[in-house]
Amino acid sequence: MCLRNALTAAEPFEFNLIPGWPDVKNVFLIAKFELVRLLSTRRGLVSIVAFAMVWLVLLYYVIFRASRVLAQDGGSGLVSAVLDWLGMERLTAWAVPELAVYWFFGLMLLPLFCISLTADQTASDRSRGTLRYLVLRSTRWQIFFGRYLGQLLVLLLFILISIVTTLPVVLYRDAGGLPDWLALMPAILVNLMIVLLPYTALMALVSVLAKSARQATLYAIILWIAVWFISGLLMNYFPGLSFLDWVMPSSQIPLLLRSVGWDALQFAHIPILQSLLLLVAGWWLMQRRDL
Repeated sequence: MCLRNALTAAEPFEFNLIPGWPDVKNVFLIAKFELVRLLSTRRGLVSIVAFAMVWLVLLYYVIFRASRVLAQDGGSGLVSAVLDWLGMERLTAWAVPELAVYWFFGLMLLPLFCISLTADQTASDRSRGTLRYLVLRSTRWQIFFGRYLGQLLVLLLFILISIVTTLPVVLYRDAGGLPDWLALMPAILVNLMIVLLPYTALMALVSVLAKSARQATLYAIILWIAVWFISGLLMNYFPGLSFLDWVMPSSQIPLLLRSVGWDALQFAHIPILQSLLLLVAGWWLMQRRDL
C-alpha cells in the first residue's frame, strides 16, 4: 500500500495534547510507513543486506582485532600511550573493549552513513510530483516531521543491528562479559541516536531544496563547507564568537570520545539544539517551497 492510500484509509485523530496544535497522528503514520517501506521493498532490503555485509567486514577485521589489542594492552602499553597522545585515553576505561572500539567507529562512521541514508526525505517526491497528492490528506508540517521521525526509526534499527552483532565477539573473548555489555549497550544506543539527530535534520532541510538524494547530499556538503569556513573566519577575527565552534554537527564528538557510557549525555544539549535550529529552518522552507 502506498503512503497516500495509507493516509487516506486512516481514521482522523481527534485527540491533541495541546488544543489548536496540528493533528499528530499522520506524523506517526508517515514515520511508520518509512520503516515499513525499508522492510518490505527491494530497495530497502538491499540497503539492509549491503549494510550487514559492510558491517560484518568491519566487525571482524577491525573491531574484533582492535578490541583484542586493546584488551591485551591492559591500559599501560603502547596502545594506551598512543590513545593518550590522541586525546582518547578514556577508551581504555571501558569495561568491554569491543564496545570501546565500536563507540569510536560509531562516532566516526555512522554520521556518514546517516547522510547517505536520509538524503531523500522529500526530494524525490517533489521531483515526481507526489507531494501534491500527499498534502491532500496531510499538511506540510506532518509530512516534513513524519519523514524526519521515520528516518530516525530506520537509523535506530540499523544501530540496533550493529550493536547486537558485537555480543558474540564479546562472548568469544570473555564468556562473562554479558552483564557489562548489557549495562553499556543502552548508553551507546541513546547517545549515538542523539549524535545523529542534527545530521538527519540537516538532510531534512536540504531535501526540501533538492530534487534528488544525490543533489541533497551535494547541498549538504556545500552547506557544511560554507558554515565551517564562515564560522572559522568569524572566530579568527572576533575571538569573542568562539561559541560558533559548536554550530557544526559533530563538534562535540572529540568530547564524546573522552566519555564512557552515560557520561556522554552531559553533551547531549549540543546536538539537540543543532537539530532544533535545523528543523525550524527546514520546516520554514517546507512551508514556502513549491510542491
